[in-house]
Amino acid sequence: MQLGDTHAMLGRMDESIACYGKGFEIQMAALGDRDPRVAETCRYLAEAHVQALQFDEAEKLCRKALEIHREHSAPASLEEASDRRLMALILDAKGDYDGALEHLVLASMTMVANGRDVEVATIDVAIGNTYLALARFDESVFSYQKALTVLKSARGDDHPSVASVFVRLADLYHRTGKLRESKSYCENALRVYAKPAPGAAPDEVAGGLMEIAAIYEALGDLDEALKLLQRALKLLEDSPGQWSTVAGIEAQMGVLYYMIGRYADSRNSFESAVSKLRASGERKSAFFGVLLNQMGLACVQLFKIDEAAQLFEEARAVLEQECGASHPDTLGVYSNLAAIYDAMGRVEDAIEILEHVLKVREEKLGTANPDVEDEKKRLAELLKEAGRSRNRKQKSLENLFGSGGAARGAKKDGSGGRRWTNFGFRS
Repeated sequence: MQLGDTHAMLGRMDESIACYGKGFEIQMAALGDRDPRVAETCRYLAEAHVQALQFDEAEKLCRKALEIHREHSAPASLEEASDRRLMALILDAKGDYDGALEHLVLASMTMVANGRDVEVATIDVAIGNTYLALARFDESVFSYQKALTVLKSARGDDHPSVASVFVRLADLYHRTGKLRESKSYCENALRVYAKPAPGAAPDEVAGGLMEIAAIYEALGDLDEALKLLQRALKLLEDSPGQWSTVAGIEAQMGVLYYMIGRYADSRNSFESAVSKLRASGERKSAFFGVLLNQMGLACVQLFKIDEAAQLFEEARAVLEQECGASHPDTLGVYSNLAAIYDAMGRVEDAIEILEHVLKVREEKLGTANPDVEDEKKRLAELLKEAGRSRNRKQKSLENLFGSGGAARGAKKDGSGGRRWTNFGFRS
């Protein structure tokens, strides 16, 4: 378990979870699988799976912890309340907001019975988040304001937990179109984060800055969003255990740099984020695949064609594995690959990919969908150039991708050289 903790501090979640799993097996062999100490380890391991975004496994472990605590503890125990809060977090991440709300209400009732006012306020924030996800805005505002009153009284106006509620209210008002109120709450939160109470955790402040940056981005203030992300990065960049969070910040910065046309900065931010995720063993997530695709787009803008092709190819492999070949993100990467192969003179490969993309989009979206029309136009341009018509028989992409197609010699166009593609890329 200690080795697992050490791996986690270094951002190596796969190795960390493997060590925790071995420790868990030893504990169950020694104590039996219904011992209260096993329940604590279940919750600990479930939290690790949540950090690794492995929510199905986390839910199984959390349910086991809940069962053992109900068996061995008094009704409505603090241990059970902790399990329910974690279960709510897991169900929320899986989109089961009603299930999450049920666990949060039960946890809140337990904390009220035990006189834990600050914990009740923290749960109220989570309840507000769940109401927001369910578009029950008035109930969400009530939960946030209730929490805000308690947290101000218990911790002071300059505590990061108070700022975090300001951020939630800012997000809510932005979603409901009340932009003036949204910006006002953002400014309230930023005043707290500028001079937080002594002992404030850097990751808590950085997380708040990231959320405010996302709101400013949505409001169109990209320069201010970038400044906030740079502040967040400075707080966390020297913390090895925060590598995944730092990679997320750098990825968000990469997107903003791309949006304002600073493509070299965008590529560098994406590259730094990718290297951190590789080092921490997080190369098997959909996020990693999307990040590779975005870095490829930045390379396209810098005319780094070969590098872009390699990134799109790796993104395709990751997203096929994690999301499937028909997922919209995977199809977007296929389209980008087709565009980059066209730029490299590999017109036949580009046509083969686009025919596959178009067939899947027609099956999923119907022939009248704007995305389908767009793909048809792109394919028609390439087919006209190649002097042939669309092949209605679906070809397998295995010949192109599965047998080293990415490494095959590029087919040259008539001039024998490389040219720029005549259709766009998808972010």
